[in-house]
Amino acid sequence: MPRARKIPLLQTPGSEDDGVVPKNRVRKRRVEMIAKEVKTESPQENFLRHPEIEDFANKSDNVYSQSIQPPANWERVIEGIRSMRLSEHAPVDSIDPDEGVTSLQPKERRFAVLVGSLLSSQTKGHVTHEANQRLLENGLLSADTMDKADEATIKSLIYPVGFYTRKAQHLKQVAKICVSKYDGDIPSTVDDLLLLPGVGPKIAHLVMIMAWNKVEGICVDTHVHRVSNRLGWVSRPGTKQGTRSPEETRVSLQQWLPKEEWVSINLLLVGFGQTICTPLRPRCAKCTVSEFCPSAFKEISSTASTSKTRRPKKEL
Repeated sequence: MPRARKIPLLQTPGSEDDGVVPKNRVRKRRVEMIAKEVKTESPQENFLRHPEIEDFANKSDNVYSQSIQPPANWERVIEGIRSMRLSEHAPVDSIDPDEGVTSLQPKERRFAVLVGSLLSSQTKGHVTHEANQRLLENGLLSADTMDKADEATIKSLIYPVGFYTRKAQHLKQVAKICVSKYDGDIPSTVDDLLLLPGVGPKIAHLVMIMAWNKVEGICVDTHVHRVSNRLGWVSRPGTKQGTRSPEETRVSLQQWLPKEEWVSINLLLVGFGQTICTPLRPRCAKCTVSEFCPSAFKEISSTASTSKTRRPKKEL
């Protein structure tokens, strides 16, 4: 994953002892107010709401720094997956997230990263990439130009990304917040990113890495979530049961995986999940680390037995 240029962040001093509210808290309240104005929710929007945010986003950092015993042979498993990834091309390897945006000004480049991350939800990588390129070609990869653009135009340019109608609305709302509260830039903390419409933990941590070069968490999508559970790497607190959501997986992984692996693990497991440890009919026979996987061959045999029971009866 390409490294973004480090940009120093300015911190605003403040004290509550003298009754003065710190500036950063005032700014956060303003963002919350404008986000509340533009952010609407309905039962049909659960794919972007990320219900698990309430459970995890506001917890103190110590939940992520807790240390538990790492899974047995995890280092051998990672090295084995790395070897398999080198020998087989995955769809995620075809996407260059920096294509066309490296020439942008720092603010615009960071906004482009945020836009691309928002578009990626529920969408294949190449579809996201092509939509982002169309926005770039039409000069809409800046908060200012997107804020001024017609929502219908944005909608037509990002089609056919998943839920493109709702995402076009969210992009307009995000652009408005970035222009009015961040001078055209994007938030520089996970907490502030989570206040933006459509932004969940995965997007927030991805943006922190790609836009601000700050590693504060692991980016967990459906592939990382699935593979981690199959390998027995994650579990719910106090149990031996697997995690139920990508956010639970992120928290569990961060309790034992060394921080130097936090960035690379996403690309590693996404590609592995696209080529070997696939959602349906995982290729366990081709996997070189199956001996360390408690789920190896189990889903294959389960699928085969299910197919037999559903086989249509012969006509008499």
